Amino acid sequence: MKLFDVYPLFDICIVRGKGCHVWDEGGTEYLDLYGGHAVISIGHAHPHYVEMISKQVAQLGFYSNSVINKLQVELAERLGRACGYDDYQLFLINSGAEANENALKLASFHNGRTRVVSFGKAFHGRTSLAVEVTDNPKIIAPINANGHTTFLPLNDVEAMRTELRKGDVCAVVVEGIQGVGGICVPDTAFMQALREECTQTGTVLILDEIQSGYGRTGRFFAHQWTGVRPDIITVAKGIGNGFPMGGVLISPMFRPVYGQLGTTFGGNHLACAAALAVLDVIEGEGLIENAGRVGTHLLEELRKLPQIREVRGRGLMIGLEFERPIKELRSRLLHEQKVFTGVSGTNVIRLLPPLCLSMEEADTFLERFRKVL
Repeated sequence: MKLFDVYPLFDICIVRGKGCHVWDEGGTEYLDLYGGHAVISIGHAHPHYVEMISKQVAQLGFYSNSVINKLQVELAERLGRACGYDDYQLFLINSGAEANENALKLASFHNGRTRVVSFGKAFHGRTSLAVEVTDNPKIIAPINANGHTTFLPLNDVEAMRTELRKGDVCAVVVEGIQGVGGICVPDTAFMQALREECTQTGTVLILDEIQSGYGRTGRFFAHQWTGVRPDIITVAKGIGNGFPMGGVLISPMFRPVYGQLGTTFGGNHLACAAALAVLDVIEGEGLIENAGRVGTHLLEELRKLPQIREVRGRGLMIGLEFERPIKELRSRLLHEQKVFTGVSGTNVIRLLPPLCLSMEEADTFLERFRKVL
């Protein structure tokens, strides 16, 4: 049997990671500015993380959700305090797509509606409802194209008000900062108007913080820069530093009903140990503050480079848009300068390094980047 050919792959086999660096099987070291999922260290290599997972898997890695799991209770309490939503409820699952699926189901159970508003360039996952609210027709199979979603331009207040005032919108789902869409940042005025309209029309506001959350922007959630409080928040990636895990943070206005939601593996003991270790390291090493500080430095320096058409983002979530396709530039960064970066479309380079990126490592990237411009 062969692997199903899903991704175009770099001809590089990574075997080890630590901090913001990875090594291939030949021993070549790379600076990785596109961990994305990694908030404390690439490759699960932080010693505290390794210790907590190792101890837990030696004791109990998984057991059914039909019994009490005190690690889930501890995680809910810790996460609530860390992010400022201690009055919310937590439902744990396995991925970001699952988080968005369950958020949309909860919204529909709550108000009985079926239409969703999403935004141009949005990405919310690859499963049934999650892919239907994703603005990419190429990955929406006919079976998923069920007409539930209306796509609007991001930051267009009047278009948003027009749709919501029709009174039939179940939920609005919006990313704290669009990741796959090219690091597009929602305006504060737009977000505040969106919150007001959702409240007035009985529409559920869902904030997808799967890429932009967990401290990446210098605050726990990207939407916290705008002063709004959504009804539901979805998280994944950073919650377990790449361990398969997702979560839905649910406003007190939702009352749980037995049987509506469920999961076999969500919130298993090993995943909870990973998530608790992540919170330990984020808090103990001041990684959110570091992301804000180092990210501000990177943004300031990158905006000085005339070759870049536009620099977007907050903290360590940065998009670099060029006038021309960046395929060759990104390839040279990787093969000549040994730097991994991400991409969005044909003209945007994405930077989402671990939150432990130091000023020295940021300057190393800038030095290498200038060489290939």
